[in-house]
Amino acid sequence: MADTQQKTPKGMVWIQQWGPLRHASNVAFACLEAAKIADSRVDKEKYYQFAVNQIHYALGDTGRSFVVGYGTNPPQRPHHRSSSCPTNPGESCGWDDYNQSGPNPSTLWGALVGGPGSDDSYTDYRGDYIKNEVACDYNAGFQSALAGLRTLALDGSLPGLNGSSC
Repeated sequence: MADTQQKTPKGMVWIQQWGPLRHASNVAFACLEAAKIADSRVDKEKYYQFAVNQIHYALGDTGRSFVVGYGTNPPQRPHHRSSSCPTNPGESCGWDDYNQSGPNPSTLWGALVGGPGSDDSYTDYRGDYIKNEVACDYNAGFQSALAGLRTLALDGSLPGLNGSSC
């Protein structure tokens, strides 16, 4: 998949429109695991670099972050009803709160949104449940890949660091 799967113009591996960053993160994690196979046919450096590229895409290397509360121009309006409710527990929450156009009152720190289209287009719009949805399965592969990359960085095996930290 690292070589043959379609990619967006900015380099995210493209599998389907629903949660494309979930898929990119899961493939990144799978590549990190595949790189552990002791076989001369496995190009671990290629898999490491592929994983780095996919996670860096999500974190904002292309000009915007897709992780709520992190990086440059992160999503502020994820498709998540309770985070769009008022922060005061004494206030009721209804569809008017969800449908307001401003940022969500509560920040879902670290939540990965679904991600851009196949052309890298993205609008931070709460009503776009395809591109702006957040979900546990979106974060599972993302967090796993981050942990794997952090482990490689601590071991000094992460490509492109040249002694710097991750």
